[in-house]
Amino acid sequence: MDLKLDKQRFIVCGASSGFGEAIARQLINEGADVVLVARRGNLLRDKFSHYEDQTTIIEGSILYDDTLKKIEKSVQKKPFHGIVLNAGGPPTGTPLKTDMADWDAAWQLVMRWKIDLTLRLAPLLVENKYGRILFIESQSVKQPLPALTLSNSFRAGVVGFAKSLALEIADKGVTVNVLAPGSHETPAIERVIKNNSSLKGVSYDKAKEEMVANIPVKRMGKAEEIASLAAWLLSPHSGYVTGQTISHDGGSIQGIFG
Repeated sequence: MDLKLDKQRFIVCGASSGFGEAIARQLINEGADVVLVARRGNLLRDKFSHYEDQTTIIEGSILYDDTLKKIEKSVQKKPFHGIVLNAGGPPTGTPLKTDMADWDAAWQLVMRWKIDLTLRLAPLLVENKYGRILFIESQSVKQPLPALTLSNSFRAGVVGFAKSLALEIADKGVTVNVLAPGSHETPAIERVIKNNSSLKGVSYDKAKEEMVANIPVKRMGKAEEIASLAAWLLSPHSGYVTGQTISHDGGSIQGIFG
């Protein structure tokens, strides 16, 4: 299928590894131009050195206003068509093992910057009467995960924001959706496996084996698989899909609307 992304322009946050990197590569392969955002600029330059004509690198933490201003400036110079809001998650922990400093930090890491950047950029998409906004969250927004209290809480808040925004701008040609990935073979899964290993008193390998056994398809997902779905949601083909939270989890969510 031709996704009709040739010469379109997207911002991808957290593009140096995991889902962000895979989505950026998929968009580039579809002919799109991509603004790559990550703290590790050297890693971006190494990984995307063959695509200099299709990429712009913004090095910096999305937690800092200076980085958000750089992103905002990049789209004011040249039109863009969508944004992928993606970043790592907060530390693990059960509710009573957290303190308010943990909550304040998680708010900044998981939710605040996404709202801030969206409020800066969504009006530009509305003005152009076309755009795609895609949040990469977690299956925990549908089924909370053990000992991931901070992630469970703030990612659910992001979904509430995304749904509200989708309703507000649905008639402006701009869609807003959320991808809710389950366990994938990315660096981010390591902290979850380590946490499970600690909680259950088993080895890392045993904890990973048990995690895979609980996935109905009996394997973890690949970043390239979710990237294909993300690319479709970012394409003109997805214009009738908005306000949705779509699982990509190998069948892990037990609810009827999983």
